[in-house]
Amino acid sequence: MRSKLLSIVAGLGLALAGLQSAQAQAQPIKFALCYDLSKSYGFVTPQISQAVNDYAKILNQKGGIEGHPIEILVQDHGNEPQRGIECYEKMKREGAIAFDFLSTPVSRAVLPRAMADGNVMVQSFVGRGDAVDGDVFKWIFPVGPTYWGQMANNIHYIKTKANGNLKGVKIAFIYPDYPFGQEPIGVLKTLAAKEGFDLQLIPNPMPGNDQSAAWTQIRRINPDWVISWNLANMHVVAAREMKRNGIPMDKYLSVNWLNEVDLANIGLENAKGLKRGTNVVGGQSHPLMQQIIKDLYEKGQGSGDRKHLSDIYYNTGLAIYASVFEGARLAIKQNGWPITPDKMKRGMESLKNFDAQALIAPVTVTAKDHGGGGKTRIDMWDGAKWVPQTDWFSAYDDVIQDIVKKESGEFAKNKQ
Repeated sequence: MRSKLLSIVAGLGLALAGLQSAQAQAQPIKFALCYDLSKSYGFVTPQISQAVNDYAKILNQKGGIEGHPIEILVQDHGNEPQRGIECYEKMKREGAIAFDFLSTPVSRAVLPRAMADGNVMVQSFVGRGDAVDGDVFKWIFPVGPTYWGQMANNIHYIKTKANGNLKGVKIAFIYPDYPFGQEPIGVLKTLAAKEGFDLQLIPNPMPGNDQSAAWTQIRRINPDWVISWNLANMHVVAAREMKRNGIPMDKYLSVNWLNEVDLANIGLENAKGLKRGTNVVGGQSHPLMQQIIKDLYEKGQGSGDRKHLSDIYYNTGLAIYASVFEGARLAIKQNGWPITPDKMKRGMESLKNFDAQALIAPVTVTAKDHGGGGKTRIDMWDGAKWVPQTDWFSAYDDVIQDIVKKESGEFAKNKQ
Protein backbone atom coordinates (compact mmCIF):
# COMPACT_ATOMS: atom_id res chain seq x y z
CA MET A 1 0.00 0.00 0.00
CA ARG A 2 2.79 2.40 0.99
CA SER A 3 4.64 1.56 -2.21
CA LYS A 4 1.54 2.25 -4.26
CA LEU A 5 1.00 5.56 -2.45
CA LEU A 6 4.61 6.63 -3.08
CA SER A 7 4.16 5.73 -6.70
CA ILE A 8 1.04 7.89 -6.94
CA VAL A 9 2.81 10.82 -5.21
CA ALA A 10 5.79 10.46 -7.51
CA GLY A 11 3.47 10.41 -10.51
CA LEU A 12 1.68 13.49 -9.31
CA GLY A 13 5.04 15.19 -8.79
CA LEU A 14 6.10 14.40 -12.33
CA ALA A 15 2.76 15.56 -13.69
CA LEU A 16 3.02 18.81 -11.73
CA ALA A 17 6.58 19.35 -12.92
CA GLY A 18 5.46 18.70 -16.46
CA LEU A 19 2.58 21.13 -16.07
CA GLN A 20 4.86 23.80 -14.63
CA SER A 21 7.31 23.26 -17.46
CA ALA A 22 4.54 23.54 -20.04
CA GLN A 23 3.22 26.68 -18.37
CA ALA A 24 6.71 28.18 -18.35
CA GLN A 25 7.12 27.33 -22.01
CA ALA A 26 3.81 29.03 -22.80
CA GLN A 27 4.57 32.29 -20.97
CA PRO A 28 5.21 35.09 -23.49
CA ILE A 29 8.03 37.60 -23.54
CA LYS A 30 6.53 41.05 -23.88
CA PHE A 31 8.21 44.00 -25.60
CA ALA A 32 6.74 47.52 -25.35
CA LEU A 33 6.73 49.81 -28.38
CA CYS A 34 5.56 53.20 -27.12
CA TYR A 35 5.76 55.10 -30.42
CA ASP A 36 4.57 58.33 -31.95
CA LEU A 37 2.02 56.91 -34.37
CA SER A 38 -0.01 60.08 -34.87
CA LYS A 39 2.19 63.18 -35.06
CA SER A 40 5.85 64.01 -35.76
CA TYR A 41 7.18 60.49 -36.35
CA GLY A 42 4.31 59.05 -38.36
CA PHE A 43 6.70 58.96 -41.33
CA VAL A 44 8.71 56.14 -39.74
CA THR A 45 6.89 54.39 -36.89
CA PRO A 46 4.39 52.42 -39.04
CA GLN A 47 7.23 50.78 -40.98
CA ILE A 48 9.27 50.01 -37.87
CA SER A 49 6.36 48.59 -35.86
CA GLN A 50 5.28 46.53 -38.88
CA ALA A 51 8.80 45.11 -39.17
CA VAL A 52 8.92 44.25 -35.46
CA ASN A 53 5.59 42.44 -35.62
CA ASP A 54 6.64 40.55 -38.76
CA TYR A 55 9.93 39.53 -37.14
CA ALA A 56 8.05 38.34 -34.05
CA LYS A 57 5.73 36.26 -36.26
CA ILE A 58 8.69 34.60 -37.99
CA LEU A 59 10.32 33.73 -34.67
CA ASN A 60 7.03 32.54 -33.18
CA GLN A 61 6.58 30.18 -36.12
CA LYS A 62 9.85 28.61 -35.00
CA GLY A 63 8.84 28.37 -31.34
CA GLY A 64 9.57 31.92 -30.18
CA ILE A 65 12.63 32.79 -28.13
CA GLU A 66 13.94 29.72 -26.33
CA GLY A 67 10.44 28.25 -26.45
CA HIS A 68 8.60 31.40 -25.35
CA PRO A 69 6.26 33.26 -27.71
CA ILE A 70 6.94 36.93 -28.41
CA GLU A 71 4.21 39.46 -27.68
CA ILE A 72 4.53 42.99 -29.09
CA LEU A 73 2.67 45.72 -27.18
CA VAL A 74 2.14 48.91 -29.19
CA GLN A 75 0.74 52.26 -28.03
CA ASP A 76 0.82 55.83 -29.35
CA HIS A 77 2.51 58.61 -27.35
CA GLY A 78 2.15 61.35 -29.97
CA ASN A 79 5.75 62.47 -29.32
CA GLU A 80 4.56 63.96 -26.02
CA PRO A 81 6.87 63.24 -23.05
CA GLN A 82 4.02 62.95 -20.52
CA ARG A 83 2.13 60.47 -22.71
CA GLY A 84 5.39 58.56 -23.12
CA ILE A 85 5.70 58.31 -19.34
CA GLU A 86 2.08 57.13 -19.09
CA CYS A 87 2.70 54.50 -21.76
CA TYR A 88 5.79 53.30 -19.90
CA GLU A 89 3.84 52.91 -16.65
CA LYS A 90 1.03 51.04 -18.41
CA MET A 91 3.39 48.66 -20.24
CA LYS A 92 5.29 48.08 -17.01
CA ARG A 93 2.06 46.92 -15.38
CA GLU A 94 1.43 44.62 -18.36
CA GLY A 95 4.75 42.88 -17.79
CA ALA A 96 6.96 44.19 -20.61
CA ILE A 97 10.62 43.21 -20.33
CA ALA A 98 12.00 45.99 -22.57
CA PHE A 99 10.71 49.46 -23.50
CA ASP A 100 11.25 51.39 -26.72
CA PHE A 101 10.11 54.99 -27.43
CA LEU A 102 11.74 55.90 -30.78
CA SER A 103 11.77 59.59 -29.92
CA THR A 104 14.56 61.70 -28.47
CA PRO A 105 12.37 63.99 -26.30
CA VAL A 106 10.22 61.11 -25.03
CA SER A 107 13.25 58.88 -24.41
CA ARG A 108 14.88 61.66 -22.40
CA ALA A 109 11.71 62.08 -20.33
CA VAL A 110 11.26 58.38 -19.55
CA LEU A 111 14.92 57.56 -18.99
CA PRO A 112 15.11 58.55 -15.29
CA ARG A 113 12.11 56.33 -14.47
CA ALA A 114 13.49 53.34 -16.32
CA MET A 115 16.79 53.83 -14.53
CA ALA A 116 15.13 54.11 -11.11
CA ASP A 117 12.92 51.07 -11.76
CA GLY A 118 15.73 48.93 -13.17
CA ASN A 119 14.02 48.29 -16.52
CA VAL A 120 15.74 47.82 -19.87
CA MET A 121 15.12 50.72 -22.22
CA VAL A 122 15.91 50.37 -25.92
CA GLN A 123 17.33 53.59 -27.37
CA SER A 124 18.76 52.57 -30.75
CA PHE A 125 19.20 55.42 -33.27
CA VAL A 126 17.54 58.02 -31.00
CA GLY A 127 18.07 59.71 -27.64
CA ARG A 128 21.03 61.02 -25.72
CA GLY A 129 24.48 60.06 -26.94
CA ASP A 130 26.08 59.59 -23.53
CA ALA A 131 23.71 56.70 -22.76
CA VAL A 132 26.32 54.36 -24.25
CA ASP A 133 28.11 54.68 -20.90
CA GLY A 134 26.97 51.49 -19.20
CA ASP A 135 28.60 52.47 -15.91
CA VAL A 136 26.15 55.36 -15.55
CA PHE A 137 23.20 54.38 -17.76
CA LYS A 138 23.00 50.81 -16.54
CA TRP A 139 19.56 50.10 -18.01
CA ILE A 140 19.71 52.08 -21.27
CA PHE A 141 20.76 50.41 -24.53
CA PRO A 142 21.46 52.69 -27.53
CA VAL A 143 22.81 49.74 -29.52
CA GLY A 144 24.36 50.92 -32.78
CA PRO A 145 25.47 54.43 -33.77
CA THR A 146 24.17 57.36 -31.75
CA TYR A 147 23.59 60.78 -33.28
CA TRP A 148 26.94 61.80 -31.80
CA GLY A 149 28.77 58.93 -33.50
CA GLN A 150 26.92 59.45 -36.75
CA MET A 151 27.88 63.13 -36.81
CA ALA A 152 31.52 62.33 -36.06
CA ASN A 153 31.54 59.84 -38.93
CA ASN A 154 30.03 62.45 -41.26
CA ILE A 155 32.82 64.88 -40.40
CA HIS A 156 35.43 62.21 -41.01
CA TYR A 157 33.95 61.49 -44.42
CA ILE A 158 34.08 65.18 -45.32
CA LYS A 159 37.69 65.23 -44.14
CA THR A 160 38.58 62.42 -46.54
CA LYS A 161 37.03 64.49 -49.34
CA ALA A 162 39.17 67.47 -48.27
CA ASN A 163 42.42 65.49 -48.63
CA GLY A 164 42.67 64.99 -44.89
CA ASN A 165 42.62 68.68 -43.97
CA LEU A 166 39.47 70.44 -42.75
CA LYS A 167 41.07 73.81 -42.01
CA GLY A 168 39.02 76.50 -43.73
CA VAL A 169 36.34 74.08 -44.93
CA LYS A 170 32.87 75.58 -44.50
CA ILE A 171 30.21 73.27 -43.05
CA ALA A 172 26.62 74.39 -42.49
CA PHE A 173 24.42 72.35 -40.16
CA ILE A 174 20.67 72.72 -40.74
CA TYR A 175 18.52 71.13 -38.05
CA PRO A 176 14.98 71.20 -36.65
CA ASP A 177 15.18 73.35 -33.55
CA TYR A 178 14.15 70.86 -30.87
CA PRO A 179 15.99 68.09 -28.91
CA PHE A 180 16.46 65.67 -31.83
CA GLY A 181 18.05 68.30 -34.05
CA GLN A 182 20.09 69.84 -31.23
CA GLU A 183 21.52 66.50 -30.06
CA PRO A 184 24.77 66.48 -32.14
CA ILE A 185 25.66 70.19 -31.82
CA GLY A 186 28.11 69.65 -28.96
CA VAL A 187 30.02 67.08 -31.01
CA LEU A 188 30.09 69.41 -34.01
CA LYS A 189 31.48 72.31 -31.96
CA THR A 190 34.15 70.08 -30.42
CA LEU A 191 35.25 68.75 -33.81
CA ALA A 192 35.22 72.25 -35.34
CA ALA A 193 37.62 73.39 -32.62
CA LYS A 194 39.80 70.32 -33.12
CA GLU A 195 39.92 70.30 -36.92
CA GLY A 196 39.62 74.02 -37.67
CA PHE A 197 36.61 73.95 -40.00
CA ASP A 198 34.16 76.85 -40.20
CA LEU A 199 30.89 75.72 -38.61
CA GLN A 200 27.63 77.55 -39.23
CA LEU A 201 24.53 76.48 -37.27
CA ILE A 202 21.22 76.97 -39.09
CA PRO A 203 18.23 76.24 -36.82
CA ASN A 204 15.09 75.35 -38.72
CA PRO A 205 11.83 76.21 -36.88
CA MET A 206 9.37 73.34 -36.61
CA PRO A 207 7.57 71.91 -38.47
CA GLY A 208 10.08 72.80 -41.19
CA ASN A 209 7.65 73.60 -43.98
CA ASP A 210 9.17 77.03 -44.56
CA GLN A 211 12.94 76.91 -44.93
CA SER A 212 13.36 79.88 -47.26
CA ALA A 213 15.21 82.06 -44.74
CA ALA A 214 17.48 79.17 -43.73
CA TRP A 215 18.53 78.35 -47.29
CA THR A 216 18.96 82.01 -48.21
CA GLN A 217 21.39 82.20 -45.29
CA ILE A 218 23.14 79.03 -46.47
CA ARG A 219 23.47 80.46 -49.98
CA ARG A 220 25.18 83.55 -48.57
CA ILE A 221 27.53 81.42 -46.47
CA ASN A 222 28.36 79.33 -49.56
CA PRO A 223 29.43 76.24 -47.58
CA ASP A 224 31.42 73.35 -48.97
CA TRP A 225 29.00 70.93 -47.28
CA VAL A 226 25.54 71.05 -45.75
CA ILE A 227 24.91 68.46 -43.05
CA SER A 228 21.17 68.05 -42.60
CA TRP A 229 19.26 66.70 -39.61
CA ASN A 230 15.97 67.18 -41.45
CA LEU A 231 13.16 64.63 -41.29
CA ALA A 232 10.59 63.38 -43.80
CA ASN A 233 9.02 66.21 -45.82
CA MET A 234 11.65 68.63 -44.50
CA HIS A 235 14.03 66.98 -46.99
CA VAL A 236 11.60 67.71 -49.83
CA VAL A 237 11.33 71.37 -48.78
CA ALA A 238 15.12 71.55 -48.48
CA ALA A 239 15.62 70.14 -51.98
CA ARG A 240 13.23 72.71 -53.42
CA GLU A 241 15.05 75.53 -51.63
CA MET A 242 18.45 74.22 -52.72
CA LYS A 243 17.32 74.32 -56.35
CA ARG A 244 15.93 77.84 -55.91
CA ASN A 245 19.22 79.01 -54.38
CA GLY A 246 21.46 77.20 -56.85
CA ILE A 247 23.02 74.89 -54.26
CA PRO A 248 24.18 71.56 -55.75
CA MET A 249 22.58 68.41 -54.30
CA ASP A 250 25.98 66.72 -53.93
CA LYS A 251 26.74 69.08 -51.04
CA TYR A 252 23.84 67.62 -49.01
CA LEU A 253 24.74 64.99 -46.39
CA SER A 254 21.70 63.76 -44.47
CA VAL A 255 21.10 62.08 -41.15
CA ASN A 256 19.92 58.46 -41.49
CA TRP A 257 16.25 59.52 -41.38
CA LEU A 258 15.76 59.86 -45.13
CA ASN A 259 13.90 57.14 -47.01
CA GLU A 260 12.56 56.07 -50.38
CA VAL A 261 9.36 58.10 -49.96
CA ASP A 262 11.44 61.24 -49.49
CA LEU A 263 13.46 60.45 -52.61
CA ALA A 264 10.32 59.93 -54.66
CA ASN A 265 8.90 63.24 -53.44
CA ILE A 266 12.14 65.07 -54.21
CA GLY A 267 12.32 63.33 -57.59
CA LEU A 268 14.67 60.42 -58.19
CA GLU A 269 16.72 62.33 -60.74
CA ASN A 270 16.60 65.58 -58.76
CA ALA A 271 18.00 63.76 -55.72
CA LYS A 272 21.03 62.50 -57.64
CA GLY A 273 24.24 63.11 -55.70
CA LEU A 274 22.51 63.37 -52.32
CA LYS A 275 24.33 61.51 -49.52
CA ARG A 276 23.11 59.89 -46.35
CA GLY A 277 24.75 58.58 -43.21
CA THR A 278 23.46 55.00 -43.06
CA ASN A 279 23.27 52.58 -40.16
CA VAL A 280 21.21 49.78 -41.76
CA VAL A 281 21.46 47.91 -45.05
CA GLY A 282 18.45 48.66 -47.27
CA GLY A 283 16.72 46.60 -49.94
CA GLN A 284 15.07 43.18 -49.91
CA SER A 285 18.03 40.89 -50.64
CA HIS A 286 18.81 40.27 -46.97
CA PRO A 287 18.07 36.66 -45.85
CA LEU A 288 15.64 37.76 -43.14
CA MET A 289 13.73 39.92 -45.62
CA GLN A 290 13.54 37.03 -48.05
CA GLN A 291 12.19 34.77 -45.31
CA ILE A 292 9.57 37.34 -44.29
CA ILE A 293 8.41 37.74 -47.88
CA LYS A 294 8.22 33.97 -48.42
CA ASP A 295 6.69 32.92 -45.10
CA LEU A 296 4.40 35.88 -44.47
CA TYR A 297 3.62 38.17 -47.39
CA GLU A 298 3.33 35.50 -50.07
CA LYS A 299 0.83 33.79 -47.76
CA GLY A 300 -1.10 36.95 -46.94
CA GLN A 301 0.07 36.94 -43.31
CA GLY A 302 2.11 40.15 -43.18
CA SER A 303 1.51 42.73 -40.47
CA GLY A 304 0.93 45.65 -42.83
CA ASP A 305 1.23 47.06 -46.33
CA ARG A 306 3.71 45.14 -48.47
CA LYS A 307 4.99 48.39 -50.00
CA HIS A 308 6.75 49.13 -46.70
CA LEU A 309 9.14 46.26 -47.37
CA SER A 310 10.86 48.52 -49.91
CA ASP A 311 11.44 51.19 -47.26
CA ILE A 312 14.72 51.36 -45.34
CA TYR A 313 12.75 52.19 -42.20
CA TYR A 314 11.30 48.68 -42.32
CA ASN A 315 14.88 47.35 -42.33
CA THR A 316 15.61 49.70 -39.44
CA GLY A 317 12.90 48.00 -37.37
CA LEU A 318 14.37 44.60 -38.15
CA ALA A 319 17.84 45.83 -37.19
CA ILE A 320 16.78 47.28 -33.85
CA TYR A 321 14.87 44.19 -32.81
CA ALA A 322 17.39 41.70 -34.14
CA SER A 323 19.64 42.85 -31.30
CA VAL A 324 16.79 43.06 -28.76
CA PHE A 325 15.45 39.58 -29.53
CA GLU A 326 18.99 38.18 -29.51
CA GLY A 327 19.55 39.83 -26.14
CA ALA A 328 16.42 38.11 -24.81
CA ARG A 329 17.59 34.78 -26.23
CA LEU A 330 20.95 35.11 -24.53
CA ALA A 331 19.25 36.17 -21.29
CA ILE A 332 17.24 32.95 -21.11
CA LYS A 333 19.95 30.69 -22.50
CA GLN A 334 22.56 31.91 -20.04
CA ASN A 335 20.44 32.59 -16.97
CA GLY A 336 17.27 30.53 -17.37
CA TRP A 337 13.55 31.26 -17.13
CA PRO A 338 11.83 33.35 -15.91
CA ILE A 339 13.35 36.28 -17.74
CA THR A 340 13.79 39.31 -15.49
CA PRO A 341 14.98 42.87 -16.15
CA ASP A 342 18.40 42.01 -14.73
CA LYS A 343 18.67 38.90 -16.92
CA MET A 344 17.56 40.92 -19.96
CA LYS A 345 20.21 43.50 -19.16
CA ARG A 346 22.90 40.82 -18.95
CA GLY A 347 21.63 39.28 -22.18
CA MET A 348 22.01 42.60 -24.01
CA GLU A 349 25.48 42.97 -22.54
CA SER A 350 26.41 39.60 -24.04
CA LEU A 351 25.98 40.64 -27.69
CA LYS A 352 29.29 39.94 -29.40
CA ASN A 353 30.14 40.77 -33.02
CA PHE A 354 26.42 40.66 -33.73
CA ASP A 355 25.43 41.92 -37.19
CA ALA A 356 21.98 40.38 -37.75
CA GLN A 357 23.32 38.44 -40.73
CA ALA A 358 25.03 41.56 -42.15
CA LEU A 359 22.00 43.83 -41.75
CA ILE A 360 24.06 46.17 -39.55
CA ALA A 361 27.71 46.75 -38.76
CA PRO A 362 28.92 44.27 -36.11
CA VAL A 363 28.21 45.37 -32.52
CA THR A 364 29.74 44.13 -29.28
CA VAL A 365 27.88 45.31 -26.19
CA THR A 366 29.41 45.08 -22.73
CA ALA A 367 28.52 46.21 -19.22
CA LYS A 368 30.61 49.33 -19.83
CA ASP A 369 29.70 49.98 -23.48
CA HIS A 370 25.99 49.83 -24.28
CA GLY A 371 26.49 51.17 -27.81
CA GLY A 372 28.55 48.41 -29.26
CA GLY A 373 30.63 50.22 -31.85
CA GLY A 374 28.91 53.17 -33.48
CA LYS A 375 29.77 52.34 -37.09
CA THR A 376 27.95 53.86 -40.06
CA ARG A 377 28.66 54.18 -43.75
CA ILE A 378 28.01 56.91 -46.29
CA ASP A 379 25.68 56.10 -49.20
CA MET A 380 25.01 58.25 -52.28
CA TRP A 381 21.87 58.28 -54.42
CA ASP A 382 22.85 57.85 -58.10
CA GLY A 383 19.40 58.53 -59.51
CA ALA A 384 18.27 54.90 -59.33
CA LYS A 385 19.81 53.30 -56.23
CA TRP A 386 21.91 53.90 -53.14
CA VAL A 387 25.64 53.38 -53.77
CA PRO A 388 27.94 52.88 -50.73
CA GLN A 389 30.74 55.43 -50.69
CA THR A 390 32.52 53.84 -47.71
CA ASP A 391 32.69 50.63 -45.75
CA TRP A 392 31.31 50.54 -42.22
CA PHE A 393 33.50 52.75 -40.04
CA SER A 394 33.64 54.82 -36.87
CA ALA A 395 35.77 57.90 -36.38
CA TYR A 396 36.92 60.23 -33.61
CA ASP A 397 36.21 57.49 -31.07
CA ASP A 398 38.50 59.18 -28.53
CA VAL A 399 36.71 62.51 -28.93
CA ILE A 400 33.28 60.89 -28.60
CA GLN A 401 34.41 58.94 -25.55
CA ASP A 402 35.65 62.12 -23.84
CA ILE A 403 32.31 63.85 -24.49
CA VAL A 404 30.40 60.76 -23.31
CA LYS A 405 32.34 60.63 -20.04
CA LYS A 406 31.91 64.36 -19.45
CA GLU A 407 28.15 64.35 -20.14
CA SER A 408 27.40 61.09 -18.35
CA GLY A 409 29.45 62.33 -15.39
CA GLU A 410 27.30 65.45 -15.24
CA PHE A 411 24.17 63.29 -15.37
CA ALA A 412 25.41 61.09 -12.53
CA LYS A 413 26.40 64.14 -10.47
CA ASN A 414 23.04 65.88 -10.92
CA LYS A 415 21.14 62.68 -10.12
CA GLN A 416 22.70 62.45 -6.67
